[in-house]
Amino acid sequence: MSTNQESPLVFTADELDLIGRTADALSAYMGKPVLAEVIDADETGFEWALFAVPLDVEDKTDDLVIVQVGGPGARIIGNQGGLTIADGDVFECEYLWAIQLSDLEGVRFIKVDQEGEEIAWSENLRDVLPFVMADEAVSDDIDDLDDDEPDDDDDIFDPHEEATPRTLH
Repeated sequence: MSTNQESPLVFTADELDLIGRTADALSAYMGKPVLAEVIDADETGFEWALFAVPLDVEDKTDDLVIVQVGGPGARIIGNQGGLTIADGDVFECEYLWAIQLSDLEGVRFIKVDQEGEEIAWSENLRDVLPFVMADEAVSDDIDDLDDDEPDDDDDIFDPHEEATPRTLH
């Protein structure tokens, strides 16, 4: 991969927003904080975003890939999984994956797994994320059911309906 030091590959504001929202969605999905840290392009010529889960002291780390997230000047984006992180705080974390920027033709994003293998690549960031993140607002029209179709309310309890006794086999 060729890098141009005069013009490093950096995430756009929209891409950073999407990465932060992905970390937030993962935090909600997993029920624990997921941190997304953007690593500066100074060293490599391209930015990359690291996704990781802070470890608890009781966590067994034998089979985990461990990384440090945070430190002075760290760019942690999203809501930080509800953690309050002071400047300079460092967390031992389980590495989930990273997304690095690329200057390869037709490939802007490369997803890297826990073994360091490139597992996905695309021109579109959404294609390498674990969730479909839609920007469209959810419709306020909740009456999307066709009135001609029968409702599936067989499982709804009706106190006025006579009960049918059941036997256990």
